[in-house]
Amino acid sequence: MRLSFTIALRALTRNRAHTLINILGLALGLTACLLILLYLRYERSYDSWLPDSDRIYQVQATWHEPGQPITHAQTSPFPVRDTLAGGFPQIESLSVMRNGQTVTTRDGEAIFIDSAIVDPAFFDIFRLPFVHGSAAGALSDTNAIALTEKEAIRHFGTSDVMGRTMSLGAGPGKRDYRIGGVLRDLPKNSSLRFGILFRYDPAEAAGLPASAIGWGNMSQQHYLKLRPGADAHAINAALPAWEKRVVAPQMIGGRAASQADIMDLALVPITGVHLGVAQHGALTPGGDPRALATFVVVALLTLAMAVMNFVNLSTARATQRAREVALRKVLGASRPRIVVQLIGESLMLAALATLLALAAVELLTPWLGGRIGADLEVTYPGIGGLLLPAILLFVASGLLGGLYPALYLSRFRPAQVLRANKSAAETPGNGRLRTILVVVQFAIAIGLIVCTCVIYSQTRHVATVDPGYRRDGLIQIESAWRFAGDSSEYEAARRELLAIPGVVAAGRTNLGLAATNKNILAVRTSGAAQDSAIGYYAVDAEYLRTIDVPLLAGRQLGDRYARDRVVRAEADGAVLQQGAGGFNVVLNRNAVTLLGLGAPQAAIGKTIKVGLDGEDMADATIVGVVEDTRIRTARDALEPIIYGYDPDRTSLVLVRYGGADPAAVMAGINRVWRRFEPEIPFQGHFVEALVAEIYAADRARGALFAAFAAIAVLIACLGLFGLAAFTAERRTKEIGIRKVLGARIRDIVRLLTWQFSKPVVLANLVAWPAAWWAMRDWLNDFDVRVALTPGPFVLAGALALAIAVGTVAGHAIRVARLNPILALRYE
Repeated sequence: MRLSFTIALRALTRNRAHTLINILGLALGLTACLLILLYLRYERSYDSWLPDSDRIYQVQATWHEPGQPITHAQTSPFPVRDTLAGGFPQIESLSVMRNGQTVTTRDGEAIFIDSAIVDPAFFDIFRLPFVHGSAAGALSDTNAIALTEKEAIRHFGTSDVMGRTMSLGAGPGKRDYRIGGVLRDLPKNSSLRFGILFRYDPAEAAGLPASAIGWGNMSQQHYLKLRPGADAHAINAALPAWEKRVVAPQMIGGRAASQADIMDLALVPITGVHLGVAQHGALTPGGDPRALATFVVVALLTLAMAVMNFVNLSTARATQRAREVALRKVLGASRPRIVVQLIGESLMLAALATLLALAAVELLTPWLGGRIGADLEVTYPGIGGLLLPAILLFVASGLLGGLYPALYLSRFRPAQVLRANKSAAETPGNGRLRTILVVVQFAIAIGLIVCTCVIYSQTRHVATVDPGYRRDGLIQIESAWRFAGDSSEYEAARRELLAIPGVVAAGRTNLGLAATNKNILAVRTSGAAQDSAIGYYAVDAEYLRTIDVPLLAGRQLGDRYARDRVVRAEADGAVLQQGAGGFNVVLNRNAVTLLGLGAPQAAIGKTIKVGLDGEDMADATIVGVVEDTRIRTARDALEPIIYGYDPDRTSLVLVRYGGADPAAVMAGINRVWRRFEPEIPFQGHFVEALVAEIYAADRARGALFAAFAAIAVLIACLGLFGLAAFTAERRTKEIGIRKVLGARIRDIVRLLTWQFSKPVVLANLVAWPAAWWAMRDWLNDFDVRVALTPGPFVLAGALALAIAVGTVAGHAIRVARLNPILALRYE
């Protein structure tokens, strides 16, 4: 054993460059695998830390409304809380959770707190740990609240705040609450989010209109815990029939309709929420399972490239060890013993690479966690530790990298090797394998470069594509439900906004730019067999001018025409105007096309029916058509929209400025806000920043993908560098003879570089189709996307060729410049 170790150590130190290249290549591949493993485990660990997580489910809804894309939502209808448990005895407990924000004042400044309203069953389902207090008394009545430890320290400087009071809310709803419990902070790998919990009061629903407590209200999440042994698949299979029984049909404009016809409910395991297909209404940003799978594949390919390097260099150097192996066989060594010896050398090398990789993982984990917003932690023992995966990767890479070279070397016959002086000759068939491996390596590298270029181009394209409105010079003020909804107060504030230097316009709406929520209405046209579902925007007269949407036909809405404004009765909030000819609306181009109204000009003056409030449909006359606007992500199709002059239902303000310092304009808006709304925190955002935030996750994944592509290219270069060094050394005498016969340095350099360029050129033929297929599939997720032109493919091929030539050229020039006399005396 000691002798074998000594031989292995001498073999590794004899060829230091070969050993260093193998160790660095393997270390890079192992580092990529271990980092992706940390990322994969983190993404799959969401909510698994909850006690009884295998029995906790979220009720999700899938909506397939006519004229709208399918929506997969983590929210579910209001009546689920009071109806679902009664239909399925397998449910042990069911709870509702309504998330939002509440307001408090700290140091004289209003601040928001993420809040949630839950019923007592919440703590039966989620057995969250308490720092102070307990689940039994935390929400004992509607005057009690529970804080997280972070929020308690933030507001009181200590977590020991049991029994203290906290003033929450604004205006008439402001009141003092008693702190009944302090929860430990939720970990980042949680699909829940809140800083404060209120107790749900069922009595509050008694005074709400029917639309607010019906099956169309999707403002809450529902969670449930199944009894031990209950089958969630059986419940999901029975839910469609249950919906038909429970969801009562409605008469909308004389036609019977049921939410059960356009909605499907399903129970989804709490551990599958983060990576699930339903992300609409999510409390925390969801993961992308396809991106996760892509990174796993890339990491494995990177490790495979490192193993290929080992095989390549080992078989290339086999000729130098042929005499050693032959002599050992003559002295009595058996082939199995030689195989074990050579595999042992491979495992030693892999062990060194693994140690180097673990050190790199320790250093890079904080950077990776910061890029993806995750609490990644390196631990070694236990189920979630890196020790076992590191050992498995070490053994796998050592065996895969050393098995073929060991079998290859150990089959040499002593008599042939010693007679033919094989220590300095090429072994038959060896070059073909190396060429294949080089082709595969560079095919992977070229494919990753192509994918990186396409991802970068698409990410840049979606952030700069024309959205149908003018993003620059636009500020969006959120959480302005009181500020925008009270027209008398808003008009006074608007005059002061327009007095700010640089501000040229201000308008109101209920759905902001970069919005995630929707407000869908039933719309009917004459002769249509079924109603269409179209998004409705409540706006004021200045909104469309403020965001600068082109008018295609007709006119804008305003106060000059009596029927432009939506008027409601104070008692029930229903629209009053259908008996007097209805009200006027503006449609976008997409809505006109969906409703089959022809060209924009042809739609002017036509009347449609809109289910704006309640079960009756009001007449709506089209007085204007504007261009389509892309208010959501580039993955979403352009939305058909109806704009109604409905300022009492607005909750956001848009401000247009120009020719002024953006920071000064924002500060001026903040001062106006504080004068008119001192109890609500100011939330002003530049629209360009909001759009950039939408694609932040895509940019982070793109940067991570580019990093792995760079690692793959570096590994390929390391392998090519080692092969070039070996080839240049082995062909020293040949090069000397060529120089004696008149070959110039550039001829020899061209000869050597072309030898290694051919596999790279061939690699393009393998990489391009695979990269084209992968990127076409990825781009299909976007409604607007870049074209797959030859540019990224040619660029990747040229870059790989340039890298290969640059890697080989140094060796080629050094050998070509040798004195022919020294070269001929080389052996």
